[in-house]
Amino acid sequence: MGGRASGPPPLSGTIGRIWHALGALFVLLVFVPPLLLLISGSLTEPGLPPSPTPQLIPDPVSTVGYRQALEVGGVLRAALNSLLVAAVAVPLSVLVAALAGFALARLAPRGTALVVAASLVALMVPATALLVPRFAIFRALGLTDTLVPLIAPALLGTSPLYVLVYYLAFRALPRDLYDACLVEDMTPMGIWWRVALPMVRPVTAAITALTFVLTWSNFLDPLIYVYDRDLFTLPLALRSLSVLDPTNFPVFLAGAVLATGPAVLVFGFAQRRFFDHDDQTGRNRP
Repeated sequence: MGGRASGPPPLSGTIGRIWHALGALFVLLVFVPPLLLLISGSLTEPGLPPSPTPQLIPDPVSTVGYRQALEVGGVLRAALNSLLVAAVAVPLSVLVAALAGFALARLAPRGTALVVAASLVALMVPATALLVPRFAIFRALGLTDTLVPLIAPALLGTSPLYVLVYYLAFRALPRDLYDACLVEDMTPMGIWWRVALPMVRPVTAAITALTFVLTWSNFLDPLIYVYDRDLFTLPLALRSLSVLDPTNFPVFLAGAVLATGPAVLVFGFAQRRFFDHDDQTGRNRP
């Protein structure tokens, strides 16, 4: 008595699971075949004439391309440089965007409208229009040919889009929740860290994954600011491998597999966070 009666799952939850399954099937059909061909090509023995048709299972199977990509192509050092940049820039970008989005959600309506309008205007400015002034600033500061210009945009949240996404997420939280926190005499930083941020974990997972992929695959900024080969990031190392002879193309494909793996893992982790949040929301739903 008094317990909640067990019964079939609600129809909305069943429909949501069907859409999740259809979305996962679509992703598999679109992205898995190219990845399989990429892995298959990377396992082809270098030095052989290119096959006229793609082969799912190369004959013979060889891992020489991976060894040459790591030793000759400098992929290992470049991957470490990219990992260093991502390890600093991604958490910093998410932290700044979350703080700015929370502050924007707590502003007065008039101030919020002005900041949102300014953020939308900033989003419409082409990134290439900022290359020359940014290069002049970093050169005047003596920061060219270092990894600092690749990390510095994280101090501004990398993109106004991330701030706006967090703003919408924090704004969607019930206002009574914020009022209850104020009654408990919590500071704004306490409300952000202990209450608001844990409730928007899917947003944090999505922005983390997107920021990581954009940072990991950033080619234009390293091309402009980095000249020392020891400081090359992974996209620059892959560019040097792309000019190899066609018979050595498996070396380039091996480097591409090594560059794609971390991004796939991060997106898989973010997708799992989404499913975990949906399942928890469904269990807590009355």
